[in-house]
Amino acid sequence: MDEPARGQYVAYTFYRVDPAWRRLPVEERNAHKDAFAEAVEEWAPRFDHLQTFTVTGVRPDTDFFHWKITERYEDLLELGAALNATPLAGWLETPFSYLATTKASQYTSARRARRVTPRNSPYLVVYPFVKVRPWYALPQDDRQRAMDEHIRIGGEFPSIHNHTTYSFGIDDQEFMTAFECDEPADFMHLMLTLRDTEASRYTERDTPIFVGRRVSTRAALDALDGVAAAIPRSG
Repeated sequence: MDEPARGQYVAYTFYRVDPAWRRLPVEERNAHKDAFAEAVEEWAPRFDHLQTFTVTGVRPDTDFFHWKITERYEDLLELGAALNATPLAGWLETPFSYLATTKASQYTSARRARRVTPRNSPYLVVYPFVKVRPWYALPQDDRQRAMDEHIRIGGEFPSIHNHTTYSFGIDDQEFMTAFECDEPADFMHLMLTLRDTEASRYTERDTPIFVGRRVSTRAALDALDGVAAAIPRSG
């Protein structure tokens, strides 16, 4: 048997700023943002992918998040320590954090771990996913039929790109699902269509759901105190 291709670790870390931080002098806030953004920029080349998404003004429990992809688990730990060393970290909470990894899907012909290659779409929809246990008791043919339908419907939405990763044994959910899209409403129509599928009957949990807009790290930080009247998209 061929050795499996080395997989990737895929992590999502969500941050919420303490509202009291906004009462600090503007010079101090700027210094905090500079140090945090510089740490992210310094670490980005070590990752396969390290991108920032803003959800400021959309959810009350988080302001921005990082999508991190790397082959080294240690990169996640070391980046976390580097960010904790910045002064802004003293004002940030981490209300959500998810870890997953890649592997070959049993419902496709792939035999090697799928590599997550972001398309750099404007929006990313992220949520943890858990199936009910009876799903795993179904015969393989029944599960394959249900997933074939699921995959076929996904193909009817070409502007949406799915990046499913696996959390069995390394986090509290079974899967982490991430969908890149050009417009959040497009994803709503996909999910509405998938509600009617056979596979959807075996969903136990698919929340919380986060819709992030891809931005530079500094733009996400400027949204925290309203410096950014309009958040530019990163190139």
